[in-house]
Amino acid sequence: MPLTRRAGFGSVLGYLLAGIAIGPAGLRLITDVDAIASIASLGVVMLLFLIGLEVRPQRLWVMRRAVFGLGTAQVAITGAVLAALAHAAGVGWQGAIVLGAGLAMSSTAIVLPMLAERDLLTTKAGRDAFAVLLFQDLAFIPLVALVPLLAGNNVPDHVPWYDVLRAVVAIAVILIGGRFLLRPLFRAIGGAKTPEVFTTVALLIVAGTALIATVAGLSPSLGAFMAGVLVSESEYRHELQADIEPFEGLLLGFFFISVGMSADLPLARAQPVTLALATAALLIAKAAISFVLARVAGQDRSNALRFGLGLSQASEFSFVLFAAAVAADALSAGDAALATLITAASMVATPILFAGAEAILSRLGRAPPPEYDAIDAAPTPVIICGLGRFGQIIGRVLRMHGIEFTALERDPGQVEVLRRFGTKVYFGDPTRPDMLRAAGAEQAKLVIVALDDPPGALRMVEMVKRNFPHLAILARARNRWYAHLLMDRDVDGLVRETFHSSLELAKQALTLLGIGEADAERAVTLFRDHDEKNLLETHAIYRDEQQLIQSEKQASDELSSLFEADRQ
Repeated sequence: MPLTRRAGFGSVLGYLLAGIAIGPAGLRLITDVDAIASIASLGVVMLLFLIGLEVRPQRLWVMRRAVFGLGTAQVAITGAVLAALAHAAGVGWQGAIVLGAGLAMSSTAIVLPMLAERDLLTTKAGRDAFAVLLFQDLAFIPLVALVPLLAGNNVPDHVPWYDVLRAVVAIAVILIGGRFLLRPLFRAIGGAKTPEVFTTVALLIVAGTALIATVAGLSPSLGAFMAGVLVSESEYRHELQADIEPFEGLLLGFFFISVGMSADLPLARAQPVTLALATAALLIAKAAISFVLARVAGQDRSNALRFGLGLSQASEFSFVLFAAAVAADALSAGDAALATLITAASMVATPILFAGAEAILSRLGRAPPPEYDAIDAAPTPVIICGLGRFGQIIGRVLRMHGIEFTALERDPGQVEVLRRFGTKVYFGDPTRPDMLRAAGAEQAKLVIVALDDPPGALRMVEMVKRNFPHLAILARARNRWYAHLLMDRDVDGLVRETFHSSLELAKQALTLLGIGEADAERAVTLFRDHDEKNLLETHAIYRDEQQLIQSEKQASDELSSLFEADRQ
């Protein structure tokens, strides 16, 4: 798995290949695939619970067009096309319909992690893919229920009201219980401050809702998803997410390993051409249909390609649907075995195809470097490099005193915002000597390095020292470590960006707690002076961790003694 992630293919491919290697068709380290799969299916259940936590009811309502519009079109059109291809390949109509419906599904457990690893879930392609996958999860339930209707000898002569009532009761139990019981339960546990009990209850809720749905003949993933949606508005949502995610990742990895172990490699060796052609046809058909639908839905070409390739594989639910069809005599065992192998092959192929497409899109979509502003203003005594939240305050104070300055900012979005508010700022990279020279560095007296990029700030200080040695340098330090690094470079002054604001807030906290303002001011001053002195003293040893730790302990003891003496 680490190897495939480093290669850019994602972790899913690594799990699948690991399952093939250790399974019955590989090294035979594990032969009881069913035992592993029954446990591994919990990974998909937990994934759907976490998805439910992210989908608040209001957000679900906003997504209704994508879920029921784009989702319906994708499942219906893809299922019809794949069913026609299966029938053309010699499968009977009943079996072809089952294959079309099963292969039209896409793997939630593959697509969402694959998009998340590349930070694509918030893009148009990611949102639409999530909506389609959600519709597929909902559509899977009636698809399984309709499978027996495709077997001529199993057509029921009446409506299965008992099964319908059982499903309705299960949904009602999950909805009502989640609405009125979960939040008081979490509040009681959270009040007890027992994280191990909280985690246990969270796991029991996921497993319990999945069990209720399973007993009612529904998808366990749907039950977990509903539970997640119900608690998505609670104040414990983030804590639940943090508790469930480690188990979800572990069990989801087991799920993909079990998929790899279930691959029928002897059948693949017996029919390699058939398997290759069928898998290619599946990937091409699903990707092409999804691409067209995405374009119709308003996606640009890049996002539509991501959407199409992301949904091109078959689903973990396909295995369940094929097994139900074989049990109902709607699909032959041979066709189901080949379809299962095609499903597994498509799951293996999708991360590779998606990674390749991303590499191409990143190269094609790489915009040419923007042209920086030409600076034609007269030189000023001060150059401010970086006009973010830190540099803006410096500029306002200088302007209040009538001191002219030249401001350089390398974020075009920030430049646009500042210009709308009437601030004169130039778009350029201040770490480049030519840009600094154009800003009047040879005539200036002072450069203020306020970049929100500590490594870039260090490089700029070194560049200024080499090219403009006459300039005084004041620098912004992200933290104590970067303060020491700036001291190594002999800057004329530095400020730790949160140090003084933190001291001011500490003073306000002391006064609110009943300490007199004069005493609070004296305490803060004592701490500031001692800390500034300690910063200078530890500069010589800041790279030696052991000495630094010892010095900090001594400084802490010394500070405690100073406060004690001050109180006396």
